[in-house]
Amino acid sequence: MNIPFLDLSAMHDSMRPALDAAYQRVMGSSSFILGKEVELFEAEFARYCETRHAIGVANGLDALFLVLKAMDIGPGDEVIVPSNTYIATWLAVSYAGATPVPVEPDPQTYNLDASRVEAAITPRTRAIMPVHLYGQPAEMDAINALAVKHGLKVLEDAAQAHGARYKGRRVGGLGDAAGFSFYPGKNLGALGDGGAITTNDDALAAKLRVLRNYGSQRKYHNELKGFNSRLDELQAAFLREKLRLLDGWNVDRRRIADAYRGALESSGLGVPHVPPWAEPVWHLFVVRSTRRDALAAALAQRGIGTVIHYPVAPHRQPAYAEMNLGVGSLPVAEAIHDEVLSLPIWPQMTAAQVDAVIAACRDAATSL
Repeated sequence: MNIPFLDLSAMHDSMRPALDAAYQRVMGSSSFILGKEVELFEAEFARYCETRHAIGVANGLDALFLVLKAMDIGPGDEVIVPSNTYIATWLAVSYAGATPVPVEPDPQTYNLDASRVEAAITPRTRAIMPVHLYGQPAEMDAINALAVKHGLKVLEDAAQAHGARYKGRRVGGLGDAAGFSFYPGKNLGALGDGGAITTNDDALAAKLRVLRNYGSQRKYHNELKGFNSRLDELQAAFLREKLRLLDGWNVDRRRIADAYRGALESSGLGVPHVPPWAEPVWHLFVVRSTRRDALAAALAQRGIGTVIHYPVAPHRQPAYAEMNLGVGSLPVAEAIHDEVLSLPIWPQMTAAQVDAVIAACRDAATSL
């Protein structure tokens, strides 16, 4: 049985009438920029995330960057980021003109290790940006306590964690603000790019609505040097339809993840650790092997698609060569990036497909 890493067609085929109706609504309205669909989606997504505000923007990177700009974080400032993350987390800081300061992850959860954060705080530190990596929430109470102690902002990178809960509370409302991505492969994905910011801060939300729209509240009147970063009206319509199904899809992802964890714990592969306070949404299911590349090749021979998230840590990318962080400078992140492999997971996977992935993993692990 050939199983791709991700099959979006199964999701979209199952809801094609709703997507077609969303398209027809937008075409019939002739309103394509910041219209009714964006307004309604923002209200619905804010309710879903248990926050007062959601502000639709062009993509997840812009969501993070615009929050930093709205917080007046820029040149001369530092933002603490995980050493183990997708590079967009770091790029948002760089785009704002600030300096990303990497802190190593917890080796069990792969998320920012709160116990290491305080040592990285300097007089120039303005914010901490934890990432809810792979759909599992970071340890927010400890991070927020450090932020209060040192007078820092907390910006959640929730790009992979739509619907995840930390101690019963949705991510997106656990800090001063949060950035989400609606890249098509996300748990809540558009049919193109899109993003959103959530916050309970009324003043911050108002400023963000101005910044995303050329610095303007009223057409041709510009209060700030803003940006063009607006969630597309058509994508908002699609996202409204998908948001209604998101919790059910996340339940399906948990079912698959539970099957993987139970069956692969004794396989010799490292399986994800879930703290008792976390309710992940399993954007990715990531196993770990010191022979990762051989494992990926063995699974490919057995018809199983896999992806490496991510093969190169941000500090080892040429884009950040000026930081002079050589091999061994952030060993926990480097080991993770050398060993992780993402298995197929999407809500519409059948039991037969899940069983086939498990059998292939167990077989491949024994052959390494």
